[in-house]
Amino acid sequence: MAIFGGILIVIGIILFFVQKNYSTKLQSIRLATSSTIAELQRIASEIAGEIGSGNLREYVKVRGIIRSDRPLISELKQEPCVHYTMRVVREYEEQQTVTDSEGKRRTETRRSSETVSSNTQSIPFTLQDSSGELIVNLDGGNIDTVQVLDEFRKENANGSSISFGGFSLAIGAGIGGRHTIGYRYTESILPCDREVLVIGTAADEGGKLTLRKPIQSDKKFIISLKSEEELAKSTANAAKGFFYGMVGCFAVGVILLIIGLVLKK
Repeated sequence: MAIFGGILIVIGIILFFVQKNYSTKLQSIRLATSSTIAELQRIASEIAGEIGSGNLREYVKVRGIIRSDRPLISELKQEPCVHYTMRVVREYEEQQTVTDSEGKRRTETRRSSETVSSNTQSIPFTLQDSSGELIVNLDGGNIDTVQVLDEFRKENANGSSISFGGFSLAIGAGIGGRHTIGYRYTESILPCDREVLVIGTAADEGGKLTLRKPIQSDKKFIISLKSEEELAKSTANAAKGFFYGMVGCFAVGVILLIIGLVLKK
């Protein structure tokens, strides 16, 4: 019982850090100043006139449309985008020998999976609103994506490779009695020509107005397809849920730990 209590306490510690991350994200959404691109350009010009260019550092939230003259083409679905993440997972069966509580051994067929390939790519894009445009550097961003692919394909018994869209991979024979059932392909993207909310630091380094990741660790860099209200609501609900989960794990964990220690005496 004490062991289960300790496990719950560890889970509670993990939930504490997850909840803290969501709370910081919610604080960032509320803290950032709403702005248009024209307003940021004006502020950058005023600062440049007073102390020189390259000194703009404003934590802001800006809505606009994602534009790119040379977008990425996602690896699997071949969709134009400015960010994508893909994964290919092999699903297989294998024979395992297990021993039950009576000491009897038997062979079971168990299904499992392993990632055989994964990739993430991003490029800077132009954010355009009715007043102007600026560059968004996605490095280090918390990016909201749209899933465009989740497909399972059965194993081709005669094949020595697998392929999907622009992706291909040489495959070998099953290892250790593992029988490949097939492969699951998933991909998510940040598509072009979609309205997006960007929360980050506006800077004018190199003479170009750019939104990028803040230097401060307590300020998040967020790129979301949700409205500000939707994003704040979902983040608040997540923070609340993880908080209650954390409290519950700590409370039950401590109780079980105390009972376990008492019973040992």
